[in-house]
Amino acid sequence: MARPFLGRWLALLLLGGLALPGTAPRAQTLTAVLEAEVVTLDPHFTTAYISRTFGYMVFDTLFGMDRAGRPQPQMVESWTTSPDGLTWRFTLREGLLWHDGTPVTAADCVASLRRWAPRSALGARLLAATASIEANDARSFTLTLKEPYGLVLETLGTAASPGPFMLPERLARTPGTERITEIIGSGPFMYRREDHRPGDRMLLRRNPRYNSRPEPNDLFAGGKPVRIEALELRVVPDGLTAANAIQAGEVDYMQYAPFDLLPRLERDRRVRVLGFTGLDTFTGHYRTNAATGPFADPAIRRVLLRLVDQAEVMAAFGLSSQYQRTCAAIFVCGGPYETTAGSEVTRDPSIEAARAALRATSYNGEPVIVMVANDLEAARISSEVLANRMRQAGFNVDMQVMDWASLLARRTRRDGWHVFGVHAIGIDLQSPITNPFVAFTCSGIPASGYHCNERLTALFDAFTKAPDHAARMRLIEEMQRLIYSEVITLPWGQFAQPALHRANLRNLVPSAIPVFWNVEK
Repeated sequence: MARPFLGRWLALLLLGGLALPGTAPRAQTLTAVLEAEVVTLDPHFTTAYISRTFGYMVFDTLFGMDRAGRPQPQMVESWTTSPDGLTWRFTLREGLLWHDGTPVTAADCVASLRRWAPRSALGARLLAATASIEANDARSFTLTLKEPYGLVLETLGTAASPGPFMLPERLARTPGTERITEIIGSGPFMYRREDHRPGDRMLLRRNPRYNSRPEPNDLFAGGKPVRIEALELRVVPDGLTAANAIQAGEVDYMQYAPFDLLPRLERDRRVRVLGFTGLDTFTGHYRTNAATGPFADPAIRRVLLRLVDQAEVMAAFGLSSQYQRTCAAIFVCGGPYETTAGSEVTRDPSIEAARAALRATSYNGEPVIVMVANDLEAARISSEVLANRMRQAGFNVDMQVMDWASLLARRTRRDGWHVFGVHAIGIDLQSPITNPFVAFTCSGIPASGYHCNERLTALFDAFTKAPDHAARMRLIEEMQRLIYSEVITLPWGQFAQPALHRANLRNLVPSAIPVFWNVEK
């Protein structure tokens, strides 16, 4: 009985401390513990998920993705398209203001798009198809394409990281390789440097000038009314401490509830466990290295198709069925491009079948290095399960344990690794252009695993020019067959990382990317 009391006492001790200057009253402040500390405040500078979360609080977008994955107008009031689809004219809503009170202009948005696009997979595709983008007047700008591009609105409204957040022109002129030093957006919350104590907490205040859309909220689309005075983001690295603080009433929201505490938390009437589905879930993948070693041979990589058992990986997590599922879709189950094409060979995993398939290859007992990240639970468990099954199938497994940062550094090398487990959120994985596990084929960058399939890159190009969803879906099926055939990446399951919040929160937007508009306390 001593441990819960000690944990709660420790939570209160660590979460206490001096208040920030001018902190809003406790009853009007929502306190949250997110996945990590917000270190990079520039919304274009990094793909880090936590910076994207910060971006949605402080900045705004021209279009916003709704819960079905469709782009809806956000800062934009209206738009027109020429009959040939090459000229797009956008008009901003009236009354949009930056946090310093100055009006948002079309020139601001043009400069922001020019800064963001080269740093985004979708944005770079749009930029390559663009002849010009120019402001017409204070509230309208024109995008002129030099070739057909079928994903204009999807690109402007993407939720993939880094997001297409709008900045004042004077800040957007900062090169994308340099961080902006002044944080001014037009979003629902405002950042002030004096409200930020790095390593401890950050206070974001309600933006009294925010011009919310009139429609009901639909994830990143529609109205974003703020019903609290302030959002306090606290840095609490230990999951047990944060969970105890929620139960004690010192914290209102926790982004990632520890898996092993879920049964206890689900029984506590003071808190609610928030599960997710579809694009808000994570999909795990095994990333393979095609540059060197046994897995440079596609035939040896294909043995994994008979070996990987998603049900076994999910069982090793210890999650109940409501938080996990098997999924053969490279582009996410529950997303707009879900398909089972090419996955038929994975349906009946078998150690015996994998052993026979391995004997039929040129494999000669060479060591296969399985990297295991010991500081990320999902990555660690998935890699350990794979290593065990590979040994049973006849591979000479060299399991090398390291922290995630070291794994990422090792991954940049062409040698010294062959496979590892990783996971990412469905919002990023749903499109072949933003899916980091396949999008970089033939690029030579580390995230590609040094795979190169020219047919796949041609399909990516065709995807961006396809006129409608049906045409894109046909391309998706062909892509997925190639990805499975080459084992560029291989899914190991789809799961939710549930959030935790106090029972007195109302109208919280259910999103794996935490957003705090609409919520009441």
